[in-house]
Amino acid sequence: MLLRHLRYLLAVADHGGFTRAAEALHVSQPTLSQQIRQLEETLGVSLFDRTSRTVKPTDAGEAYIECARRVLVELEAGKRALHDVKDLSRGTLRLAMTPTFMAYLVGPLVRDYVARFPNIHLQIFELSMDDIEAGLVDDSLDIAIAFTQVRNADIESIPAFTETLGVMVGRDHPLYERQVALSAEEVAQLDFALLAADFVTRTRINEYFAQELITPKVVIEVNSVSTLLEVIRHTAIATILPEPIATQDRALHKIPLLGEAPTRGAALLRRKNNYHSAASVAFMNLVLGAGATESVVQ
Repeated sequence: MLLRHLRYLLAVADHGGFTRAAEALHVSQPTLSQQIRQLEETLGVSLFDRTSRTVKPTDAGEAYIECARRVLVELEAGKRALHDVKDLSRGTLRLAMTPTFMAYLVGPLVRDYVARFPNIHLQIFELSMDDIEAGLVDDSLDIAIAFTQVRNADIESIPAFTETLGVMVGRDHPLYERQVALSAEEVAQLDFALLAADFVTRTRINEYFAQELITPKVVIEVNSVSTLLEVIRHTAIATILPEPIATQDRALHKIPLLGEAPTRGAALLRRKNNYHSAASVAFMNLVLGAGATESVVQ
């Protein structure tokens, strides 16, 4: 059995048929079919049900396909380990962050990382929590900064810091100059533009509202942090986001809250029991190092 057989197997499974899989692999359909037949003969089982219009894995095929995926992930990790350079004179770091962390963390972290390791090639992705977990599991990402609540048991969550969420407004808002903390009653009177319900940050905001018995007036919902910031900058509407996002450069003003402000935990995520490149370990040490996180967040 060759690695080619496993790659062909996954292509047929992922594309749902031999024709599209052959096109993706740049081989002829008869060649692909012959290779799958050879694999089935070697294993002594049928891996695909070919009786319907679409090619579907058999029960045995489903089980074997999952094993094949894990094998190829481990082999790719092994290949990267062979080419890893411990002195960081070259290498690649595939980094992801969720949108709200990307809004204020990526610049300072990349600045500090590039200053220390200028020869590392960075690939940076803004992804949802679900896509980050999927990317770590299939080894298309090395490390990520996201939330501490991880659903996949194959992902390691390393607590990094806790960030505070706060009310912020733009220059057109009547409270732009306010320094006095807002009471829960005053928060309830504000018009809000917030991230959509599928954002983890929105979940934490909703928990805060419920805790303070606030029925918020949400007049705008968006599915993009950058869009939300543009809305706040150009309207007399408030929002709630991580406090470090509110800066003079963004023309945003943070208004303190009476009582306990909402918080959320940030973590470094990486795949368990996987090879971790020198570049990714260096990034982790940068974030977790003494004072590094504080200097970024503040």
